[in-house]
Amino acid sequence: MGAAAAGIARAHAIAADRCAQWDRPLPSCRRPLPYLSLLDLSDAARVDFGVKAGGYMSETNRVRSLDVVRGVVMVLMAIDHVRVYSGLPPGGPTAGIFFTRWVTHFCAPAFVFLAGTGAYLHGLKLGDRRALARYLVARGLMLVVLELSVIRFSWTFNFAYSQFVLAGVIWMLGWCMVLMAGLIWLSTRTIATIGLSLMLFQQIFGLLPRAMPQSIQKSVAPIWNFFYPSGAPGWESISILYVLVPWIGVMAAGYAFGAIVTRQPAERRRLCLRIGLSATVLFVLVTAVSMFLAPGGGAAAPALFRALNPPKYPASQPFLLMTLGPMIALLPVADRARGRLADVFATFGRVPLFYYLLHIPIIHVTSLAVWFLRDGSVHAERFATAPFVEMRPEQRWGLPLLYLVFLVDVALLYVACRWFAKLKARRQERWLRYL
Repeated sequence: MGAAAAGIARAHAIAADRCAQWDRPLPSCRRPLPYLSLLDLSDAARVDFGVKAGGYMSETNRVRSLDVVRGVVMVLMAIDHVRVYSGLPPGGPTAGIFFTRWVTHFCAPAFVFLAGTGAYLHGLKLGDRRALARYLVARGLMLVVLELSVIRFSWTFNFAYSQFVLAGVIWMLGWCMVLMAGLIWLSTRTIATIGLSLMLFQQIFGLLPRAMPQSIQKSVAPIWNFFYPSGAPGWESISILYVLVPWIGVMAAGYAFGAIVTRQPAERRRLCLRIGLSATVLFVLVTAVSMFLAPGGGAAAPALFRALNPPKYPASQPFLLMTLGPMIALLPVADRARGRLADVFATFGRVPLFYYLLHIPIIHVTSLAVWFLRDGSVHAERFATAPFVEMRPEQRWGLPLLYLVFLVDVALLYVACRWFAKLKARRQERWLRYL
């Protein structure tokens, strides 16, 4: 009996491994799930990291650590978006303004990386690359449409599309999903290599159009600028905040990271710490060398500010090391997170698209109310091209008012997100699965 049980367990482990590698999808892997949340593929996160008898992994519990981390970065994101309507600059000479912006740098990398991980988990359950590719294309295009319609209006409260269109983080995330639909046909190792290469050698994409004849550059630049800055002007009415490179590399790396997420808890935590701490240490070393070779002059910002402010647009290698390293290293901590605060973050993390679509108009409306109470006018004209807002120093809010509005907005968002999370758990209407 013992030998038979061991044989069955060994067979289960082999089957699970084959499913994970998608060598030949097995019938036991072919269990399609409802379409998932657009930002995190949240139902794909219904995998318990604990491996049960026979090598199976529970599919009844969510991956709490991913929900908690996602919830944390969503709350941090709200700080930066309140800052937009406060008139404060994105970073500044004082520690308060600098770190108000700095803590929000972790948001986009975490969103994109974990979206890739969610795609891996969803594909593991489907056991069908074709179905996963269809999902990624459909969901990606929907995100692009939302960016150009609902989200753009939420930022500005106007319809002046001929004057201002934003290619923001949701736009970028959507197109990265579409591109991932082509990458998933490769092996996980190859996808990891491509992802890391795109992050490491991203500057090549900026050199390619410059090597073209001038006549071709002018026609190529408007399209190429969506992938990487070409150095040539594009369409004047479109502001490209997030280019696709290196972010498609971040999503591909997150997809490959799914192979680590599905390992047994002790091994997964060990690998997360090794990867995350290695990336963080590498950031420190690269930054130290860079600052030694190019020290700031007398009028330069403080050394700590310069060290923690690598280029974000496009996301440079130091920026990605600085943000992804700590995020990955803290996943084991989020695994064990319990208590009221962790529950709040997990609630946000369960409904990320609902949160995203709701948080910008809530912040916009509450900010206009504050402006009216303070100045007797909402100053709507100042936000016609939000999130690009400029004000004179005497017009801006102070940090205490910014954080007060932030706390009010997060409280309102929590009430709404908790209601919606319960609604999704209780009801099965198809439209709910899209949020």
